[in-house]
Amino acid sequence: MNVELRHLRALVAVIDAGTFTAAAERLNITQPALTRTIQQLEAALGTRLLERTSRSLAPTEAGLAFSERVRGVLGELDAAIASAHSSRTVRLGFSWLLPDPWAHDTITACERRSGARVLLHRCDDPLSALRDGVIDAAVMRGDVSGAALAVHHLFSEPRVAAVSARSPLAERDRLTWAELGTHPLVVNTLTGTTRAESWTEPDPGRAIVTCTNFDEWLELVAADRGVGAVPVAARRRVHHHNVRFVDIADAAPTAVSLVYVAGRVTPLLRVLRDCALAEARRFRAETR
Repeated sequence: MNVELRHLRALVAVIDAGTFTAAAERLNITQPALTRTIQQLEAALGTRLLERTSRSLAPTEAGLAFSERVRGVLGELDAAIASAHSSRTVRLGFSWLLPDPWAHDTITACERRSGARVLLHRCDDPLSALRDGVIDAAVMRGDVSGAALAVHHLFSEPRVAAVSARSPLAERDRLTWAELGTHPLVVNTLTGTTRAESWTEPDPGRAIVTCTNFDEWLELVAADRGVGAVPVAARRRVHHHNVRFVDIADAAPTAVSLVYVAGRVTPLLRVLRDCALAEARRFRAETR
């Protein structure tokens, strides 16, 4: 028979523990199973490795020499496994500000549980990045759908209005959704969560200014080309001299989801998904 890794670990455990009972507990197996494993190893090597009496257990001279060399092999193997784990990565994409503190709690939980590294990747078009394999999963806002996609709703974020500091609206403490709908609108066509269709009765004559990423969107609002509506995270984390964020009394919240290609699920991606959902449940409970 071939010598297997379980045989080597069993021998070292017995020598270190001093008894079969303690070694079996350490290895989480039964004592008879451990005894058979040691017997298999001795049979494979053709030599006795342990001296057993009713009162004591000790390695033979051959067993001691063999175990010392085995320790080196196991040490190198464990180091190689640890190195492989540390080099594993899962790529998480996003188009603009990640929700906090959920995002960083999720990343921390995933890295602790998996021993891998979560790499953050900002991309203007997360859906294309997913389909092209540039990222493994994405945090996306708004309605997301696709036959090949797995979409897990995490939570919803309140929305606020974004207006130019030069606009009369910047002096207001609160707006209504209908009132915001009477002004020109700046729309991020790739990842924005607010479009003309976000109003129940969109004005066909309303001026719409389009762009394809958050930075352009922000600068267009600052230049007073139109207004916008974004998740409240923008007010906490975006500081632009020419942009003001104003509460909206009756705005529908924005859905936040974890999205990935359903046919490309890996064990590491499952860990990320499970951590994301667990932290989302905790986040929802804390913000009720």
